This record gives sequence, C-alpha cells and structure tokens, in this order.
Amino acid sequence: MNGKQKFYLCLGVFQVILIFLVIFTSNGIVSFVVAQVPGTFDYYNSVTAATLSISASLAVGLSAIGSALAMKTVGTAAISALSEREEAFFKAFLVVVLCETLAIYGFIVGILLWTKIPTPAV
Repeated sequence: MNGKQKFYLCLGVFQVILIFLVIFTSNGIVSFVVAQVPGTFDYYNSVTAATLSISASLAVGLSAIGSALAMKTVGTAAISALSEREEAFFKAFLVVVLCETLAIYGFIVGILLWTKIPTPAV
C-alpha cells in the first residue's frame, strides 16, 4: 500500500468516525437513555459526563502528541534547510508554527468539551 492509498484510507476512516459522532451526539444519547428508563436517570453521573471528560482529555493529549511528532519531522527538515540556505528562515519558521497550531486547536476543543460537562446546580 503506497502513501496515497494510506492517505485515502485514513481520510475514509476519519469521515466514518465523524459521521458516527454527528449521529450520536451527547444530547442524542442522553435523550435516548431517558426515553428508555424514565424517572431513574441521573444526568450528572451519566455516561455522557464521563464521555465528555474523556473526550476533552483525549483532545488535548492526542493533539499535543501529534504536534510533537510533526514538530520532530518538520523541525529536522527546517534545520537542514537553514543550514543550506539561510534566506529560507521565514518558510521554515512558518511550517514549524503551523505544527504548533495543532496543539492549540486541540486545547481549544478540549476547553469547549470541558464546558459541556454537566454539573449540578449549587
């Protein structure tokens, strides 16, 4: 399997996961569970709260790991390019900064998920 086929396979898997997440949102799952077990459902100690917590931690952690792996590859190439041509500094810097934005996006998604975790009124 060459690189192009691997890319399309990963893209297809990502689209299937995205469709699954859109269909089974946390509110949809909660309403489904409430319809099945009326009167005995505790929203604050539900699977939804646990899923949102795990999703927030995975969003931050996996995006940081992905950013680190990209930074390893791109940083090595940027240093090699700078050793040959010093005028390529801006291009190398731009590519390295784009790797860092991956971690920032994961952090933002983690915060958005964290704000959706249900907490009981005090």
